[in-house]
Amino acid sequence: MRVGILTGGGDCPGLNAVIRAVVKVGARRHGHEHVGILRGWRGLLEADAVPLSARDVSGVLARGGTMLKSSRTNPFRDADATRAALEGFTRLGIDALVAIGGEDTLGAASRLHSEHGVPVVGVPKTIDNDLSGTDVTFGFDTAVQIATDAIDRLHTTAESHDRVMVVEVMGRHAGWIALYSGLAGGADYILIPEQPPDIDGLLSSVGARHERGLDYSIVVVSEGVDLGDEGGRGERDEFGHARLAQQGVGDRLGVIVREATGYDTRVTVLGHVQRGGTPTARDRVLATRFGTRAADMVAEGLFGRMAALHGDTVTDVPLQEAVGTLKTVPPAYYDLATPFFG
Repeated sequence: MRVGILTGGGDCPGLNAVIRAVVKVGARRHGHEHVGILRGWRGLLEADAVPLSARDVSGVLARGGTMLKSSRTNPFRDADATRAALEGFTRLGIDALVAIGGEDTLGAASRLHSEHGVPVVGVPKTIDNDLSGTDVTFGFDTAVQIATDAIDRLHTTAESHDRVMVVEVMGRHAGWIALYSGLAGGADYILIPEQPPDIDGLLSSVGARHERGLDYSIVVVSEGVDLGDEGGRGERDEFGHARLAQQGVGDRLGVIVREATGYDTRVTVLGHVQRGGTPTARDRVLATRFGTRAADMVAEGLFGRMAALHGDTVTDVPLQEAVGTLKTVPPAYYDLATPFFG
């Protein structure tokens, strides 16, 4: 078979490890030929692809980003785009497609399969860890480690200058990164999109620390937390998601803390640092396992499905199950963190 591979949406540590596994396992175990579709769905619309051999993917295991590049192109933005995607599949002469991405990329893959019969297999990718159908997505572990390292470093400078440090991490709809990095980094307060922000509780915790002689605090906040003010949303992308405003929630929260307490408050926005760089060992192994399963799924004709981790077993689930609802932080998980506030 001639198999196309694409990566869509935001880049993520471990993408190259998946590509490497699909190509090497597909070629050596199943005799498949592979092409890399460039810049996600945009490459399929434009029939823009390059050959991929085992030699082409050698040495990419530890590399961040994606060797195939990416975009936020939506093949269902209009009828012309959908038609171009289907024509691109034919023009490239591929028999199956491996789509590596998050909610939007896999949502488009699911529709191409269910509505147009395109033979597609999905691989779950997002640092936000918000895809249903799998216990964890690759890229999440690396993002959490990067955020935790930053929080560790901010502890010492916060203590040295008696400051409140507000750390904004990624997480538009789900607070997994904030919760995990905040717990691991010993944050004094954590705000996530799933919980209404308790500003009074935050200010009380910070004040209580100062009363005990702890004149510094670390506050971790997900970028998608709604403070109920005028800030937040800008124009929308092709998938209908509002782009976050230039002045993010971290900066606005910093102003609130500073004006309410009078404490010296500084803001650190980690932003795309969390997406870049070398993937952790765990993400490299998970991505390799997902890519291997995807190659086997293509050979077995298991289309319209996504590789997934259940417990310690890599299996597969229907794409529709994976993109039907977002996997958000349950209240019980957040309750785990609250005894450590203040």
